Amino acid sequence: MRIAKQRPQLDTARYLSICVLYHRTNHAAITTETLQDAGFDVRGTGDPSLALRLLQEGFCRTVLADVELLGVDWFEFLETALNIDPGAQIILIGGTYTVDSAIEAIKRGAYDYLPKPIDVSRLMKTLDELAELSERRSQVGQLEQEMLDKFLFNGIVGKSPTMLDMFDLVRKISKHYSNVLVTGPTGSGKELVARTLHQISPAGKARFAVCNCSALVETLLESQLFGHMRGSFTGATETRPGLFEYANGGTVFLDEIGETTLPLQAKLLRVIQNREIQRIGSPSVQKVDVRVIAATNRNLRTEVLAGRFREDLFYRLSTFEILVPSLSERSEDIPLLLQHLLRKCNAAYGKVFRGFTRRAQVILLRYSWPGNVRELENVIARAAITAEGDFIDVSDLPKTIIEQKLSLRFATASDGWRPVSLQEMSKIHIERVLAMCEGNQLRAAEILGIGRTTLYRYLRRKTRHISDQGAA
Repeated sequence: MRIAKQRPQLDTARYLSICVLYHRTNHAAITTETLQDAGFDVRGTGDPSLALRLLQEGFCRTVLADVELLGVDWFEFLETALNIDPGAQIILIGGTYTVDSAIEAIKRGAYDYLPKPIDVSRLMKTLDELAELSERRSQVGQLEQEMLDKFLFNGIVGKSPTMLDMFDLVRKISKHYSNVLVTGPTGSGKELVARTLHQISPAGKARFAVCNCSALVETLLESQLFGHMRGSFTGATETRPGLFEYANGGTVFLDEIGETTLPLQAKLLRVIQNREIQRIGSPSVQKVDVRVIAATNRNLRTEVLAGRFREDLFYRLSTFEILVPSLSERSEDIPLLLQHLLRKCNAAYGKVFRGFTRRAQVILLRYSWPGNVRELENVIARAAITAEGDFIDVSDLPKTIIEQKLSLRFATASDGWRPVSLQEMSKIHIERVLAMCEGNQLRAAEILGIGRTTLYRYLRRKTRHISDQGAA
């Protein structure tokens, strides 16, 4: 099996470390020497447990294993090896080669199945393919890191057209000290966009104050925003400034602005219009110079039409509006996000993960991510804490992600869905909008985008139909 002429030493990018696991020690020695002459770093052994240990310790990522040594449980060795290192390449050598055995081996994760006696030229071709594959993966990994650095905008990752457009808009808006409304689904990264707007603005070194408008009752929220005087209400044992005073010269971020009440919205409008505030219990008015960035996952235009949000405040806040897309709308960003989040986890938990296995990536890419980037970040953080290998594999992911259905885009009969005509669907939608507007037909017509007479005509038909049913 010796090669007559030594091949040139492989360059670093194509370097492979190999463990030769052979039934007979002399065969292992011959094969080892042959591969070393070819320029590979090789270690031979006749002990399967030693081969697994070398794999676990990172000495090698390629194993040339003799099926005769492994016995009937060769698939158990293969499974154990791939559990230790899902990225390992296992080449099996079988005394009794059949097409079925080769197919079975590849199905179970082996890279190749070679018959005995070994055809040296075929073995070298297989190893050359592996070296080239290793080189390509290394290049892809470097390109991914370069892409991540290129498409990382102040902590926000994205290369999709919608994200690049958003980055461009943020850069333009940040130069001007104007109010901004950031909209998008829960977990999409609205606060990160707001912080970026502040940090790259001329007032980036000033304070950035955050207020979650949905977390406090109205009285406490008002006190937190505007401050209060001592004794102005029960529990006010001392005078305290509010967030607008605290962030004077900087930015106040009002998260979930759509959850505020109409009276509080009126006071917020005064701050934006007149740049002044009044502490609770104080007769004096104070001037403030703050930029207001508001965020919501609601459609404020619909809220305005429904009478739950002040129209004048909406127009004041939405001088500029930034829409943050959901993760399902920018699925091409997920590979970059995975690298970015894994890098964060490596720094946070003191680990060094090389990446994700291909099967784990497939599962993560096909998931719909209803919780958006926040859900993805939580899943990666959980996997990084529990994973023990160099790669995050399927077993490190939550069962809800692993056991997902391939397509959740369409409801089925088992979910309570049933086919209806367009006319019936229109009726259902009109009635829902009317209920949302609490019977206000004018607002309902505006939301539906139809004339009042069209809506009145529908209501008359509905009333007549109910009357006919009663008469019958």
